Amino acid sequence: MTGDVRDWITIVLVLVAAVMCLAAGVGLLRMPDVLTRLHAATKPQILGLIVMMADIALNTPAVVTITLAIAIIFFQGLTAPISAHMVGRTGYRAGSVHRQSLVRDDLATRIEEAERTQASEK
Repeated sequence: MTGDVRDWITIVLVLVAAVMCLAAGVGLLRMPDVLTRLHAATKPQILGLIVMMADIALNTPAVVTITLAIAIIFFQGLTAPISAHMVGRTGYRAGSVHRQSLVRDDLATRIEEAERTQASEK
């Protein structure tokens, strides 16, 4: 690819990544509870990172760079949902979730069953 075309692709990819990261930041500030904030923070952030890693791999097409970009995407994609799940569960137990907005609340049922089991064992 010529330098001119690569520069335009870089501009587009960096702008897309910046918009995704901005959307994640705005979502953190504007959303009302923990669960919606986590959704707003994790989805655009991962997509922005993927776009940025694609840009880096495009501009430096070496095996080491592409391998590192793939590793970054893989591990970020692996750890972000797990950490979001743990933060969401902690926020739920702390009472930071609008329970009336939940369509289905499986965790409340599990917590009630666990409390009943503990009470019956005593």
